[in-house]
Amino acid sequence: MPYYHPEPDYTHGTPAKVGILLANLGTPDAPTAKALRPYLQQFLMDRRVVEIPRFIWCWILHCIILVIRPRKSAEKYASIWTAQGSPLMVYAQQQKTLLQGYLSQKINTPFAVELGMTYGNPSMKSALTALKAQGCDRILVFPLYPQYAASSTAAALDAVWRVLLRMRNVPAIRTIKHYHDHPRYIAALASHIQAYWQQHGQPEKLVMSFHGVPKFHLLKGDAYHCECHKTGRLLAETLGLRKDQYQVAFQSRFGRQEWLQPYLANTLESLGAQKLKRIDVVCPGFSSDCLETLEEIAMEGQHLFQDAGGGDYHYISALNAQPVWIHAMTDIALEHLQGWVRADEDLQQMTAEAQASQARALEMGAPQ
Repeated sequence: MPYYHPEPDYTHGTPAKVGILLANLGTPDAPTAKALRPYLQQFLMDRRVVEIPRFIWCWILHCIILVIRPRKSAEKYASIWTAQGSPLMVYAQQQKTLLQGYLSQKINTPFAVELGMTYGNPSMKSALTALKAQGCDRILVFPLYPQYAASSTAAALDAVWRVLLRMRNVPAIRTIKHYHDHPRYIAALASHIQAYWQQHGQPEKLVMSFHGVPKFHLLKGDAYHCECHKTGRLLAETLGLRKDQYQVAFQSRFGRQEWLQPYLANTLESLGAQKLKRIDVVCPGFSSDCLETLEEIAMEGQHLFQDAGGGDYHYISALNAQPVWIHAMTDIALEHLQGWVRADEDLQQMTAEAQASQARALEMGAPQ
């Protein structure tokens, strides 16, 4: 089997395109234990996700976790699965389609948008292969993680690099590291929350919950903790909240080691014990709703809060395919595409130049 992936057919004079690769975590193909097992294996074998020595972790993963967890996880996925499939995939596909449309109104440069997942399908390989097949020689990788973390953003970039290592003709690559404090992202979040409050009223406290990571990530130099708190502060300021009206917390703790605190579960139980009449929970680290937001936050979180004595519990959805978010995505992408795309591209001139280039190549003996 050849080491390098085959290159797509090329015709001299074909105008090159710019590619945008939307990168997200991934989702199983179905809410079943059979589909969860390979997905979890790929996810949990990533050194960015689990840093336990391999000879120990492989035994734990294959002899314990992959024996027990797929069935339990499948039950949770089944509780949030839709007729169209996984919510994360449904929203990610909508984001891809809408971003394509919004960008086409801003630029004349030929471009293509594809979706790639760090784990599962569609894979980064399939996304990059599709972009190259469409003639993209410049690609912007847009991880859908507002806050940078080694276990999310860097893991997605690792998946991209692994594909590029096997490419003979590597395209030019740009990446977006984060946008946790981008004004358009903060404004989109605030607008989305304000629209919800206009319809449902305002809570006593807004809890901003971010995905948790082990504390040693912070101690070893990962900026994720700081970026989450900056997002929380900027969002609160935009919403006009006092310090006692919001709180940042971290969810999805796994294992016995210390993770970033305060833990969301403890926070919800404490707020419930204070007999708050209503809290709202939002997850500003997720561009799309998924198992973690729809099951752990919207369902389990409500039980924790109300079982401790709390009142009404509202989960405010992720930005998903909201127009304010797609507009923000468009502006963030355009900032990183400067020099690659133009709003005033002359397509007729581009076609004429491409035809002239093809003619010159043929005169020099290039294959037709």
